[in-house]
Amino acid sequence: MIRNMVPQARLFYSTITASATATLTTKIKPKLDEFRTTEQTVANHQRTTIGRFYTIPIDVRKKVFGHGGLPKSFEKQIKTFNECSLMVRLPAVEIIEYIKRTDFNRPVNRFVLYGEDGAGKSLTLAHLLHYGFQQQYVLIHVPWVPNWMKRAKETANSTTKEGAIDLPLDGAAWLLHFKSQNGSLLKDLGLTVSRDYVWTKREITPAGAPLLDLVEHGINRAKFSCDAIAALLHELKQHSNAGRARTMVLIDGFNAFFQPYTRLLTENKARVKPEQLTLTDPFLSITRNDWNNGICVVTIDQMVAEFKDKSKSQPNASDVENISSQPPLSVIDSRECFEHLDPFVPVRVVGYDDAEYYSCIQYYLERKWIQTTELGFDDELKMLSCQNPYQLMQLCASL
Repeated sequence: MIRNMVPQARLFYSTITASATATLTTKIKPKLDEFRTTEQTVANHQRTTIGRFYTIPIDVRKKVFGHGGLPKSFEKQIKTFNECSLMVRLPAVEIIEYIKRTDFNRPVNRFVLYGEDGAGKSLTLAHLLHYGFQQQYVLIHVPWVPNWMKRAKETANSTTKEGAIDLPLDGAAWLLHFKSQNGSLLKDLGLTVSRDYVWTKREITPAGAPLLDLVEHGINRAKFSCDAIAALLHELKQHSNAGRARTMVLIDGFNAFFQPYTRLLTENKARVKPEQLTLTDPFLSITRNDWNNGICVVTIDQMVAEFKDKSKSQPNASDVENISSQPPLSVIDSRECFEHLDPFVPVRVVGYDDAEYYSCIQYYLERKWIQTTELGFDDELKMLSCQNPYQLMQLCASL
């Protein structure tokens, strides 16, 4: 019923004159000066900061998110608002609290973010990514796994693993992303390669060479990028175990590794399974709990499914309640995925609560994302969006 009202709502709001004044109802909502926080250190974000926006500096955004990590719709919003501001939300604060109490001498803790589409799992991961960058973790970040499974730039038969498929250009792009996030830190840490890596008769990365040499080789020689990634992640696990570095693994759409098949085809036009990709095994290895001095945070996303019921893409109140009450096992759609991650800490990401919702409305008003309003507009948007962050952003685009 609510979904059917969205087109009428858009038409209704488009007829409102620009001279209408912006008013808010007298329900629980922050004042105009309370929807932002000046605290830029993510480690200091606490439960008292929840619902407030903080701004990521431009230079940090280019370094950390320059090659991915933010949803495309959010990147468009960044250009429109001329700033990158994230809302401090409970799931990120909760995980940061857990990380602060972590004993890094024990096997890595795995955190699983799950929830409805559009609730903010990717932006929660981005918040944690910024935290890891500020705390000088070596970041192993995959912005969106399904890109490899559905939109690979190029495929090639692996020269090191029979029957496997390389993604040379995607591998090189990921190494460039890794270098952008960690290049300066790796130089400061002075991490080196533990053994010789022979690529061809003339190309070799000798033991004792800087770890960045592996990265550079994979970027410059895309043919070997997937093997370079496998070597890089293996070396980082060893350095973490030895206490020479602290590593944070963040993977968005992790359950794509456990789908029955991908959209990629072999030379014989047969569907490629995720386990046939040479990129799959290294990232499954780094998310096992057989190493220490690190943290793993992954998202389980319903959007990775190859055949998704698009009629359910717009959540309603009952959908939100059902998802919220689901146990973690029912959210992870693959038994293999569950067993791979077990034991893990499930963290549910839900839509805005009332304080977060009105804070977001205030932010949109300040950035002129909402320009035409009338009395009670915020309550109508609250009903139409079901307080889903993505749906709210889309609904406000026409205002």
